[in-house]
Amino acid sequence: MKLGAVIITMGNRPAELRALLDSVAKQDGDRIEVVVVGNGSPVPDVPAGVRTVELPENLGIPGGRNVGIEAFGPSGADVDALLFLDDDGLLPLTDTAELCRQAFGADPKLGIISFRIADPDTGVTQRRHVPRLRAADPLRSSRVTTFLGGANAVRTRVIAEVGPLPGDFFYAHEETDLAWRALDAGWLIDYRADMVLNHPTTAPSRHAVYHRMVARNRVWLARRNLPAPLVPVYLGVWLLLTLLRKPSGPALKAWFAGFREGWSTPCGPRRPMKWRTVWRLTRLGRPPII
Repeated sequence: MKLGAVIITMGNRPAELRALLDSVAKQDGDRIEVVVVGNGSPVPDVPAGVRTVELPENLGIPGGRNVGIEAFGPSGADVDALLFLDDDGLLPLTDTAELCRQAFGADPKLGIISFRIADPDTGVTQRRHVPRLRAADPLRSSRVTTFLGGANAVRTRVIAEVGPLPGDFFYAHEETDLAWRALDAGWLIDYRADMVLNHPTTAPSRHAVYHRMVARNRVWLARRNLPAPLVPVYLGVWLLLTLLRKPSGPALKAWFAGFREGWSTPCGPRRPMKWRTVWRLTRLGRPPII
């Protein structure tokens, strides 16, 4: 199985990027071809053999990753699977790529693998980095309904079949959009605790656009993918959860602005999932209202 890797960068973490590229080069098995996408910025110096693409403007996380996919041919067809890795991450183990090859080879319906993200100093995995509701034990691998954007592997046949990441999302929930479409097409998603990406512990709210885009994209996600009766239920649950978390006044104002924007702007093509997919998500422990 031939693997490629897509890394997007803003060019502001050259040392971390170089360390990540070195960790990819040290992976066991066949060489992984790497494409680094400068998302509206020049790409720092990279080792020989690493391809680069420099975009004139920042297309956001899904847009930048989609450009990286196409660098491997239409829908990434030049390789069998692509690793998507944050530019300030690091693969601490050398067998991660080989474990991916084995997992995809053993299960032809496995479409996406979500890696475990761990702090490089403490080894702690944040609860939000475990893509399931029962997240108390991050060392337990399981079948899941979504995946982590900057630490995963995707079979390129999935992208060819269901389409790329939703570029208009720019930031937040693009992984769940792809995951739901993949699951609706019959693919499986696994969370693997033994495939690790080291990444510094951060808060998602560090991004200035976090609250607005989380809310806007949540609405878009529902409008694009859920059967009509579930759209108000899903969004009502998330509205309640947001209020229970008691965000600050400015954060709540930004959240409601994004929520309104999600209803008033185009969300892209609507392809509601089948009801059997809803039941499948429910059996996996995360019905698409939570």
